[in-house]
Amino acid sequence: MPQGFCLCGELAYEYTGEPAITALCHCHSCHCHSCHCHSCQKWCGAISSNVLVPRAQFTLLKGTPKTFEAPGNFGKINKRSFCFTCGTSLFGELEIMPDFIGIKAGALDGGVADYKKVMTEFYTDERLSFCKALEGAKQEPKFGI
Repeated sequence: MPQGFCLCGELAYEYTGEPAITALCHCHSCHCHSCHCHSCQKWCGAISSNVLVPRAQFTLLKGTPKTFEAPGNFGKINKRSFCFTCGTSLFGELEIMPDFIGIKAGALDGGVADYKKVMTEFYTDERLSFCKALEGAKQEPKFGI
């Protein structure tokens, strides 16, 4: 079962089953798939690479993350969870998708972050100019699953 840890090891989690979505997000504040929105760019540096799993399949194994809540692009709350000690972005929860957890793919161990195929790219209209569309990935100018 896939597990992830923060950089310092104080926080750990796992999930069972297959991801509902593997995605890139290009938005400025999102944290839910692979997204190009401006929120993700602020949260992750440029692109957010995420694995979306059902909440019931997600377990926090160790530690208590620090959270930051802010309105997302739909005016609903995006809750971002990270390590208070090392600052590693770990996962997020979107009020518009209460049954899912968006896990930051880079925090997954054992090669799980290389999920071979990105299903969707979100907020492609906010994509940075040096990021090109991924062949085979659904291109969404906004968020929608």
